[in-house]
Amino acid sequence: MNEKILIVDDEKSIVTLLSYNIGNAGFETDVAYDGLEAIEKIENNDYDLVVLDLMLPGMDGMEICKHLRNNRMDTPILMLTAKDDEFDKVLGLELGADDYLTKPFSPKEVIARIKAILRRTKNTSQIKFNKIVVGDLVIYPERYEAEMNSNLVTFTRKEFELLYYLAKNVGKVISRDQLLSGVWDYDFVGDSRIVDVHISHLREKIEPNSKKPIYIKTVRGLGYKLEDPS
Repeated sequence: MNEKILIVDDEKSIVTLLSYNIGNAGFETDVAYDGLEAIEKIENNDYDLVVLDLMLPGMDGMEICKHLRNNRMDTPILMLTAKDDEFDKVLGLELGADDYLTKPFSPKEVIARIKAILRRTKNTSQIKFNKIVVGDLVIYPERYEAEMNSNLVTFTRKEFELLYYLAKNVGKVISRDQLLSGVWDYDFVGDSRIVDVHISHLREKIEPNSKKPIYIKTVRGLGYKLEDPS
C-alpha cells in the first residue's frame, strides 16, 4: 500500500503542482486548503506525512504543528514557508516540524525530503533495543522516551531520533553533516541550523543547565558529542 501524504496549502496552484508530482512519485495524496480543514482531516485519517504551509487561513502552520504535538500525534511534518526568516524556521522546528523548505522550491526537492523523512520514520519505528544509560539519563528506544533523574522526558520524533543517534555513538564527536545524514537521511547538503535547533531543544529537556551543558557538548569546529558527565 502506498504511503499517504496530506498537502496543506491555500494556494491552489501549489496544491495542484505538489499533488501531481507527489502522486507521480508513487504516493497517494489528499489535500486541505486551510488550517481547520487540515486538523479535521489529520484527526480522522491515517497519513504517513503532512506537507504543511506556514501561512494558512483559519489556523496557521505553527498552530497546527503545536496542536498535533501537544496531542501526541507524531505524524511527520514537512513545513513550507514563503518567508526566508530564520525565526519562523527555528520556531517551526521547535514546535515539532521534521523539516522545512522555503518557497520557491522544486518539486524534486520536495519529493526528496518526503522520501528522506519517510525512510527515517520507517527505520526508527522498527527500533527494538534495550534501554541506554548515560549518567543519570536513561533512554528507552521503543517508547521514544527518556528519564532524567527518574523524571520522565518526552520528545518529538526528530528530537528522539537525534538523541538516540548520539547515544549510539556516546563519547564520539559527530559532525553536523553526519547528523544530517544519520538523522535526517539527507544525501545532499542540508541546512545545519536544523541540527543546531534540535540540539538546543534537547538541551532544554535533559540538561540541568542548558546554558552550561554537561551531556551534549559542542566541539568547536567539529560538531557535537553525548558524554557521561560522571
